[in-house]
Amino acid sequence: MATSAVVENRDLVRAVAAEMAIGVETAVECWLSQIDQALTDVHLTTLGRLNAVNEILGKYKRLTGKTQLACRRA
Repeated sequence: MATSAVVENRDLVRAVAAEMAIGVETAVECWLSQIDQALTDVHLTTLGRLNAVNEILGKYKRLTGKTQLACRRA
């Protein structure tokens, strides 16, 4: 009985983790797509492209409440 509960809990944790990973991947792909569109927009100048990317970063920071972005290096 206890073993069955442990297996069910493990399966639940795996399912939740998989869904979270999909959500993170979707969000990252969305932001990268926005950046790619800004960088390849032929209607913008070089400065316009840089400003468009800066706006995307600003929106991310506002949505997350972050003022700084950190890069974790291995």
